[in-house]
This record gives sequence, C-alpha cells and structure tokens, in this order.
Amino acid sequence: MKLTWLGHSAFRVDLADTSVLIDPFLSGNPSFKGDVAKVSKGISHIVLTHGHGDHVGDTVEIARKTGAMVIANYELCTWLGTKGIENVSPLNHGGGVDFGPFHVTMTHAIHSSIELIDGEWLPLGEPAGIVLKPAGDERAIYHMGDTEIFSDMSLIDELHEPKVVIVPIGDRFTMGPRSAAVAIRRFFPHVDFVVPCHYGTFPALTGTVAAFRQELGISATKLVELESGGAVDI
Repeated sequence: MKLTWLGHSAFRVDLADTSVLIDPFLSGNPSFKGDVAKVSKGISHIVLTHGHGDHVGDTVEIARKTGAMVIANYELCTWLGTKGIENVSPLNHGGGVDFGPFHVTMTHAIHSSIELIDGEWLPLGEPAGIVLKPAGDERAIYHMGDTEIFSDMSLIDELHEPKVVIVPIGDRFTMGPRSAAVAIRRFFPHVDFVVPCHYGTFPALTGTVAAFRQELGISATKLVELESGGAVDI
C-alpha cells in the first residue's frame, strides 16, 4: 500500500488491486506540483470528506473522465448528480461500505460544509473524516478531514485501530500544531505513521510541521513529512 500526498488534504492511495483519490483539490492548489491526468490515472474511486471547494476540487472533472465512483455524504452525492455524476455511493457518520478492494467508514468531524456554487450558498451535508481499510489488511488509514480535536477520537481509535493517521495542522480553519499533537498523543497511541496535511497551501494556514514535531515530543518518531508528490510505503 502506497500513500502519496498531492498537497493540501489531497492524497492518492495505491492498493494491490486499485487506486483511490481522497479530496482531490488539484487545479488551483498552489501546493500541487503534478499533472491531474497523471495522478488520476487508474483510479477506481474518489472519497470526499466534505463539500468545501478545497476538498471537492477536481472531483467532477476526474469522475467524468475516469468513471470513478465518488464516495461522499448523501447531500454531496446528490449535488454531484446535478453535475451529471451518477456513479456515487452515499454514506453518513458511523456508516461503512465494503467496496471490494477496501472498506470505507465515515466518522465525525467538527467543521462546516457549505459552499458558494454558481452564486448560491449550498449546504453540502456534514463534514466527516474517513477510515479506509484495505481488504485483508489491518493497516487502516484514518483521514481526519478538516476538524478540531474532539474526545470521541478515542472511540475511532478503539473501533478502527488505524495504523496511519492523516491530520490537519494548518490552524485557523482546523487544528493547529498543538491540538493536533494532543490528538495524536492522547487518542492514537498505537499509530505507526502520522502524516500532516492542510498546511502551507495559503498564507492563512500558519501551522508548520516544525511546530507540530516539537509539540509531538517523543511521538515525533512516527511523523512522516512528505513533500507535495511524495509517497510513503505503508
């Protein structure tokens, strides 16, 4: 299993039998240095945490070109249908679906999910995190989405036992380095890889990996700092 960071909160997950994009904000993403067609080649699914433009990103265009199934909350799937995207699979908090090569569960997140689209503010369901678990593999990936720290993260750890946690650290719109570090230390003591995201994309996101590493303390040994386009084998 290979995890590639595409900048901001966008990731590609390559499994034995398929590939998945998470929150593919690529075009217009100043931290994305690759080619949209190249990074979306061979994908079968797109997973969205919530409806903000810096997470939905290129979903419509990529889904049209590749035929990939989009996995998202019900309201976001309904909106995608108005754009001609019919290959969707709606989820809601606590619910999970087996897609064959992997299983996805939608978790709680503390954020918002309303977006200005075509001059109209549209509520696009509740924000979420996602847990992706490859078939026959216990090394689940937990992408927190955009969120503040919350104590029920301990239940997510108990239920899903993720070995990889993708955590936002940019501050202002999500956790900053300190609260992100507390979340990892307190609620995910057995995680093997901690991958920071949602930082450095825009000047407003002031959280840094250096600050996050310092706040993690001894847990910083689990930190995986990726350059945009960089990958780690899990």
